Amino acid sequence: MNSSLRVLAVTAAMAVTLLAPSSASAVNSKVASACVGDYLSYCSDHSPDSPGVRKCFRTNGASLSSKCVNALISAGEVSRDEVARKSTRR
Repeated sequence: MNSSLRVLAVTAAMAVTLLAPSSASAVNSKVASACVGDYLSYCSDHSPDSPGVRKCFRTNGASLSSKCVNALISAGEVSRDEVARKSTRR
């Protein structure tokens, strides 16, 4: 699979995986778009539709891009308080 198709497939899978099914699809696509680079950098050893992706994102939270973190906060996947607590532990 060429890299463009892989990124598209990962983005689509992340949109389904990262958020609860009841969330708006526009939010899903925003998170997937904002976090696809972080997924490829840190969590691509996990299938995008596996439970390991969320755990991997939490484990690598301090390394995630601000764009991804902000999208996750906006989507309700993580709170600003949790991000602040983890960033002060560095």
